[in-house]
Amino acid sequence: MTSTYYIFIILILIVAFLLMLVIMVQNPKGGGLSSSFGGGGNQQIGGVQKTTDFLDKSTWALATILIGLILVTNFTNLSSANGKSKVAGDAVPTTEQTTPPADTNTNSTEGTNTDGQ
Repeated sequence: MTSTYYIFIILILIVAFLLMLVIMVQNPKGGGLSSSFGGGGNQQIGGVQKTTDFLDKSTWALATILIGLILVTNFTNLSSANGKSKVAGDAVPTTEQTTPPADTNTNSTEGTNTDGQ
């Protein structure tokens, strides 16, 4: 695997972590971060009313970036494996020998003494 593959994996992990943080900050009932800064009533200070819009848009943006990075990583991995998918069982063929190697034993019994002398 190439270094490009590992760079994409690191980017995927960073985006996934950021997406997790953005999702955890949100409150499903609309209170979330905006109600803690704004006081929960009509008193909105400094544009905090738009906080939920920002969190919603950032969630969608991070999710889209994550899917894009995953697809790019997959295509990067496939191109480095000569278009063969390891998951589908089309592993890259190895250089296996189909014939046994030739006997390279050059020890000959001529001129050797078997009496131990």
